[in-house]
Amino acid sequence: MTDRRLTQQVILNVDLTGRNVWEEPVSAQDAADYVGGRGINAKLLYERVPAGLDPMATENPLIFGTGLLNSTLAPCSGRITVTTKSPVTGLYLKSSAGGHFGAELKRAGFDYLVITGASETPVYLWIQDKQVEIRPADHLWGCGTRETDSRLKGELEDPRVQTAVIGPAGENRVLFANINVSRYNFASRGGTGTVMGAKGLKAVAVRGHGTLRPEDDSGFKALSKQIRREIAEDDTATLLHLYGTSGFVTGIDAAGMLPCRNFSLGQIDGAERLSGQHVEEAGYLKGRKSCHACQVGCHRHVQFDSEEYGSVDDVGPELEAVMSLGAQCGSTETEAVLKANELCNDFGMDVISAGHVIAWAMETCEKGLIDPKDLDGMDLAFGNAQAELELIRRMATREGRLADLLADGIEHAAEAVGGDSWKWAIQSKGLEQSACDTRVAKGYALAFALNPRGPDHLTTQIMAEFGMSDDARALIKKITGDENLAVPNTKEKRAEIVLWHENLYAMNDCLGICTFVSSASFVIGFPHMARLYSLATGTDATEASLSEAGRRIVTLERMFNVREGYTREKDALPYRMMHDPVSAGPMTGHVTPASELQEMLDEYFELNGWDPATGIPGRASLERLHLQEVCA
Repeated sequence: MTDRRLTQQVILNVDLTGRNVWEEPVSAQDAADYVGGRGINAKLLYERVPAGLDPMATENPLIFGTGLLNSTLAPCSGRITVTTKSPVTGLYLKSSAGGHFGAELKRAGFDYLVITGASETPVYLWIQDKQVEIRPADHLWGCGTRETDSRLKGELEDPRVQTAVIGPAGENRVLFANINVSRYNFASRGGTGTVMGAKGLKAVAVRGHGTLRPEDDSGFKALSKQIRREIAEDDTATLLHLYGTSGFVTGIDAAGMLPCRNFSLGQIDGAERLSGQHVEEAGYLKGRKSCHACQVGCHRHVQFDSEEYGSVDDVGPELEAVMSLGAQCGSTETEAVLKANELCNDFGMDVISAGHVIAWAMETCEKGLIDPKDLDGMDLAFGNAQAELELIRRMATREGRLADLLADGIEHAAEAVGGDSWKWAIQSKGLEQSACDTRVAKGYALAFALNPRGPDHLTTQIMAEFGMSDDARALIKKITGDENLAVPNTKEKRAEIVLWHENLYAMNDCLGICTFVSSASFVIGFPHMARLYSLATGTDATEASLSEAGRRIVTLERMFNVREGYTREKDALPYRMMHDPVSAGPMTGHVTPASELQEMLDEYFELNGWDPATGIPGRASLERLHLQEVCA
């Protein structure tokens, strides 16, 4: 393999039905307009998915897009984007994952992998230095994600092979199945693994020996070294290294914003047992894992043997996992939550959706709306860890009526159960909300309502609105002109804050840079991104030009959904977030009523030049972003 430049982006197309493989270049114009990763993915999805296509149809592409800076020395540049049409929402879906898969795919000669069609028998892709094979995977079907990764490395006789695999949940088309990437990372939310399973594709294995060269290699190395020094001096990055994202648990609980018992409470006794600090102090933590070019190493490696829960040897758990599988289900039993996390990871299920559907089922049982005969002997009471673990196993294989129902997500389950169960189904657009209390955090409320894939934090991460550091307050002042607006429980200027962060997050995903060092620790903002881009490509970029590219991508994603019939009424929050105030703790009485959300949406649409009645981007705003081709 020879050197190639970062600007020479290549798409690998694989049709599993016809067993055809071909490659094509990314045009210079698309590279300029959409940068890489998520941006090019969005363009490909818009062009290749006609309106009304069934997400489970063979024509629905599954697109793996590397970040532009994957494989370079740029700090924390290991993120990839997986894009498809969601089987959960019927809308645009992008999911991000870390690890080393993206760097390896680039070294193998490709920046994007677009998979269409479906195999009648299980297969896996083997990509090595521009050579692509579609191989039988019958021997891997039914295996968990970790066993699949291990067996592929053995079969291919190379421990440095990087994989993207599904588990039994993806094979059984659980609607919240995910894709395990590089063993310790996950492209979760919205059913990426479900689409992969529908294609009969068990895994993608990649090995590459090529190199990629920035245009100004010495300047790029010098800037990367400077940024690494800044990350090393950052307090938030240090906390993430020491304790992972679950290091924030006790602070969130003390503030009364820890979602507990299906968002019915904001605090729980024993919350400290869910924290990263406790996981280390109690001896469960055995090591830390890093993604490509990352010095933070926020991933946990936990291990223990227990008479009650058996053995655990796993990654995590992350903050969302301990909230969804722990507090949301009324459990603070550390070993039970670690086991639940391991089961979800090995079955290949999104921990957020899995925990939330179980929490919904627990509340629905508590309210007497689930027929006891459908429980198959399980006692689905809040805090019953053994019942939770059993239900996770059953959902992955769709064993039993209740598990089969829950495997299709909360929205479908609530429709089937009936009564008022939809009122405590914490979902919007069909996707379960991630564990941020949007009754308290108004910026997140607006961002979740607008998120094209559904209500979660991984399209707009706006931790700055909590004002927990000088850097956070300085950023809010930069955006709004007033650092006193760095508080979560006000609607003032949330539209400006959300719009700015949407653009930033889009660039994270385009470049392949982790959001933890951009919108959590605030080290790599637009100025560093612009300089890295310029040195990498030889094309001058500014904060304004990258922000505009981010806005172009966000708008194209909106237009994908508009083409599916999406209008403003879909920009909503779960019923509980808009109608049931926080009932106890420091945030008692807080809620985000529909009227307040509508005011924030009005401001956001005005800022963007979108039709306030429909939420559809106006022609003038589309033309300003060079999106004439999507004008109605």
